[in-house]
Amino acid sequence: MILTIYHQQHRLGCHINMQLLLLILLEMRTIYGDVSSHYWESPYSQPYFDNSSRREVTAIVGQAALLQCRVRNLGDRAVSNGKKCIIYVHEGSDEWTLRISSPQPRDSGTYECQVSTEPKISQGFRLNVVVSRAKILGNPELFIKSGSDINLTCLAMQSPIPPSFIYWYKGKRLMNYSQRGGINVITERTTRTSKLLISKATSNDSGNYTCSPSSSDSASVVVHVINGEHPAAMQHGNNSASSQTQLLSKTLQQLSRNTVAAFFSVSALYHLLHALVQIFATTNCYVVIVGVALSLQWPRLTQNARRRIVAR
Repeated sequence: MILTIYHQQHRLGCHINMQLLLLILLEMRTIYGDVSSHYWESPYSQPYFDNSSRREVTAIVGQAALLQCRVRNLGDRAVSNGKKCIIYVHEGSDEWTLRISSPQPRDSGTYECQVSTEPKISQGFRLNVVVSRAKILGNPELFIKSGSDINLTCLAMQSPIPPSFIYWYKGKRLMNYSQRGGINVITERTTRTSKLLISKATSNDSGNYTCSPSSSDSASVVVHVINGEHPAAMQHGNNSASSQTQLLSKTLQQLSRNTVAAFFSVSALYHLLHALVQIFATTNCYVVIVGVALSLQWPRLTQNARRRIVAR
């Protein structure tokens, strides 16, 4: 038996560029001299496929992909190797393993194991090559109040098998075995999820945090731990920016209860502008200052005073 590998562009080699179709041709030749034709006509001597093999395989980019074809009553064996993939024949078995050493997304497609009997028989295999990436839930930049807890959750996305480990780093320092008290790493391999919990965060806990699963590209998030009260710049965990909008609303409502002089005081203007800057920095909301002023109710202002506010 002679095994050859080809696709439509090149006779040898397993790199699939056009049709993503690889044919494994198993040409049956007898080496036992004259064998009567009725021997091959026997249903128990004809080659056939063992359907216990997985017909659909998912592999990660860069990690070897294996397609296993099991053929019974195959006869003698000869192997032809391509540049990118190798056919392995297991001694004493009828298993043929196609190994693609470093698959890429373009290698996804249908592969066929074919035996050149009369009539020919074949078995198709589907290979999906995916890019596995980690994802940290929430915003890519978090603001945490000093003394609060840091809670980061990481998912290994599109990983065909659970990662053997998921490591957390702060900068280049491994956090899974950190000597700092109050740090817990909870990893659930079956759900491909890992959580990093840091209690009573201080400014020293500010920095770049990276989640790095064993079989996925890493993901990072920047954490700022802020001392004192800076509510306009604060984000607690994964809260949305609605709290910033509520803060602005409360600030304007308070201003509406004051006099015109209080509205134009340096302190009031500072807090208003600071709140607006934080809104622009954390949301996709666009606010027209004139529209905000006119939309408020100013019970202590005359119509002329309103016009002066808009004019300024």
